[in-house]
Amino acid sequence: MLYLLCGLCAVLLAVICILLVRLAGCRQAADEIRAEFAARLATDTNVGIDITSSDRKMRRLAADIDRQLKRLRKEHIRYAQGDRELKDAITNISHDLRTPLTAICGYMELLEQESMPDTVRRYLGIISNRVDALKLLTEELFRYSVVVSVDPYDSRETVVLNRALEECIAGCHGALMEKGITPEISIPEARVARQLNKLALARILGNVIGNAVKYSGGDLRIWLSEQGVITFCNRAAQLDEVTVGRLFDRFYTVETGQNGTGLGLSIAKTLTEQMGGSITASITEGMFTIEIHF
Repeated sequence: MLYLLCGLCAVLLAVICILLVRLAGCRQAADEIRAEFAARLATDTNVGIDITSSDRKMRRLAADIDRQLKRLRKEHIRYAQGDRELKDAITNISHDLRTPLTAICGYMELLEQESMPDTVRRYLGIISNRVDALKLLTEELFRYSVVVSVDPYDSRETVVLNRALEECIAGCHGALMEKGITPEISIPEARVARQLNKLALARILGNVIGNAVKYSGGDLRIWLSEQGVITFCNRAAQLDEVTVGRLFDRFYTVETGQNGTGLGLSIAKTLTEQMGGSITASITEGMFTIEIHF
């Protein structure tokens, strides 16, 4: 009886050892798959995932992940190529339109100097306004194509958000006063610095303030927190949750009679995210808020 129990214990111990060895092998294979997966995501390569484990199921798992990675890479290449072609098309179209539009504007100015009936002059004014709107859209398209083609990380520096925000508000002073907006500003004394592209940050802040100038109900609050959050808040009775949800979409404009291309906030979002930040918009009881986090 004793020999039987010893034999059973020996068999059980052997089974446990075998299972522990297999478990250790599976864990090693899982670590290899994780490391290989991370390496493939970080590099642009067609090399497949390779593991030392001889376990069929672990090798099958590695092969399945490898197939999905290759499919993902193909989709990424196709997306990048299509995105690049779209940017090139936007750049070319906007560039091709600028020359004839400039000529049209010149001829319009010459026509306005001629004597003509009031009806003709009125129609000429309408045409001139439409040409100006088209010229604005063309310029914004060109700027947008340049913005999305350049990585702001290429020229980062230490930017003091306090000073950058003050300079941007001062630069928009004329536009704010023209709309009768006296902003309520709160900027901390503590220095808030981030590694950013200074020109890109100025573009972001200018676009957001420009949006407020167009659609504000006459008020504007701007404040910076010591955590690097820049907040813009104003009354906007014409906005609702659905509209706010689309404000960062390219070419989306709010129907208020204001001239706009629908690219300002889209550019702000693109630049913010390229520099590792985030930008959000919300509406609560008629108060429209944009927050930029760096």
